Formats: sequence, C-alpha cells, structure tokens
Amino acid sequence: MKFLLTSAGIKNPSIREALVDLLGKPIEECSALCIPTASYGHPLKPTVAWAFIAGHASTPMCELGWRSLGVLELTALPSIDRDGWVSLVEQTDVLLVNGGDALYLAHWMRESGLSDLLPTLQDTVWAGLSAGSIVMTPRIGEDFVHWRAPSGDDTALGIVDFSIFPHVDHVALPENTMANAEKWAAELGNPAYAIDDETAIKWVDGAVEVISEGHWRRFD
Repeated sequence: MKFLLTSAGIKNPSIREALVDLLGKPIEECSALCIPTASYGHPLKPTVAWAFIAGHASTPMCELGWRSLGVLELTALPSIDRDGWVSLVEQTDVLLVNGGDALYLAHWMRESGLSDLLPTLQDTVWAGLSAGSIVMTPRIGEDFVHWRAPSGDDTALGIVDFSIFPHVDHVALPENTMANAEKWAAELGNPAYAIDDETAIKWVDGAVEVISEGHWRRFD
C-alpha cells in the first residue's frame, strides 16, 4: 500500500500532485472510498463526518472529482458479508480517511479486519487527514488521546515508524505550536514529524518524502 499522510487533506497543488503520482493516473479516472469512522470517537461530533462525505469541510478529499465515490463505515463491517466489502476495497484506487480520533479509528480498523487487509493492497493509496494519518503511526502521544482504547495506551497501527503532530500553528488550535510539538516528540521514543496544514508525508515501501508548501520539522 502507498500512503499520503496529510494534516488537512489535499490543501495545495503540491499535495495534489503527490496524490496523482501515487495513483498513477488522473483523479477523474480513479475510484475512491471515504472512511468517516474516526469522526465518531472525537468530541467534534458526527456532523464532521457528514461534512467530510459531502465535501463541505475545509479539508479537501471527497470533492476532488473522483470517477466514483462510496462510503466505507468501519463500525458496520463486522455485521455484513466480509467477501463483499473486501472485494470492493480490493477494486478501489484510493481510501480517503477522515480525521477525528486516531485510537478510535485504529480500534475499528482492527475490529473490522481492515488493518489485516492493508498489506495485501499493494497498489491502493491511503490518503489520510489528521487522525486518518496519525492512525498509521506507532504512537500518537498522550496529548492526542481522547477516546481511550481497551489497551489503555496510546499505540496506533505502527505501519510507519514515525509519529505525526498535525495542524502546527493552526489559528484555531493555539496549543499546537512547534515548541509543544518538540515536547510531545521527546516523550515518544521514535522519530516524529510536526506538520502544518500545507504539508503531507508520502510513504512508499519505507521511503519517506515530505511534500510541503508550508512548514514542518522532523524530530529524531
């Protein structure tokens, strides 16, 4: 699987170009499934899920002009035929994954079986925003724990080997400063990136490339 881990979606031409490069063809020729699940574990409430799906959020994903667009709600998957949704995912070019609560998303990725399926999706792109990106990391850090997982810790899926601090210097998040990101990173025990909303991280087979029209920092 190929990953485009963003802070706030496809916010600028550079991030869009990186997405098209991962897809290997124009957006207009690609099928997409959006995953709103993380929204329900976060205090932002389910209205955020609707805005994401409808393309009314400030985090561009679903409104980019996909050839087809569907919804993959992870909390529903354990109750429906597995072969049906697995086949659908396998035929899809890109998974668009909303923000919200990363640990809630990780929990339902495991419960639904989607996390087990990911290693088999060699050509599929995972395009995450905020929690949809953070979920791929080894740890999210206590600063970002809202919904408490059954394990009681802050571990996510660990598909990539670095953590992500999103929304650096966002006007609505005064606590998301680069100085606070540095303190957060010092407690993790693994590499980390602090990225603003104009930045994304492209990850393919362990190779990392930062795509940015804003500012970011790596912490080792």
